[in-house]
Amino acid sequence: MPKVSLKSIVTYCDQLLRTDEIKDFTGAVNGLQMENSGSVSRIVATVDASVPTIRAAIAAKADLLIVHHGLFWSERQPWIGKNRELLQLLIESDLAIYSSHLPLDFHPKLGNNALLCSLLGFRKVKPFLFAHGQSLGFRVQTKISRAELAIRLGRATIAPVKVIPGGPAVCERIGVVTGGAGQELKQAVAEGVDTYITGEGPHWTYAMAEELGVNVFYGGHYATETFGVRALASHLSQKFRVPWAFLDHPTGL
Repeated sequence: MPKVSLKSIVTYCDQLLRTDEIKDFTGAVNGLQMENSGSVSRIVATVDASVPTIRAAIAAKADLLIVHHGLFWSERQPWIGKNRELLQLLIESDLAIYSSHLPLDFHPKLGNNALLCSLLGFRKVKPFLFAHGQSLGFRVQTKISRAELAIRLGRATIAPVKVIPGGPAVCERIGVVTGGAGQELKQAVAEGVDTYITGEGPHWTYAMAEELGVNVFYGGHYATETFGVRALASHLSQKFRVPWAFLDHPTGL
């Protein structure tokens, strides 16, 4: 089985995703989060780094795990209990973990937002929802019925879609931000959309959507963020000639 250096893959990913340039939440820790002994022969991609997904990656004989949500969203110290179990698993299996959060969301070809927009049939998208010093998603001007858009989103994510029908029956100005951006609803409306697509949001967004006269589509945090890790792993597989697989571990959220 062919092997390539972990360092060459990490360097390439950091440049491709502009890891050092894009600001993110502190816990994201984008880039290489866990190194292995130095080589890669099989890549597995999944959305979340956790003990169950790491065990599944080990079972799949991976030595590099690509994730969107990494290991450090909350405190990992001290290294006892589940934290010790996690560390021991990684060291004994010689599994490296590379995580990319907002850099992967933003990427114009491999990113979650770009790929979801493409699957929804949106073309000529423009930057949307400015935060963290950059735009978080994309917007498009088009014309599609609310019912048809719900069908397209469900087909793209292969998951249930929750619709808050607070806006027009025909959607014309649509904003897309994958993941958990429901709390940004007010800003989305301020930027001029009549329909907002994201993964999940708080309970209070239902009443706010009705008050602001905007449609909101919740496609699932997990379901709207499977696209980027799959695309990145596939791209790396082609470039470095190593096999890859996607590990589906849905949360239903």
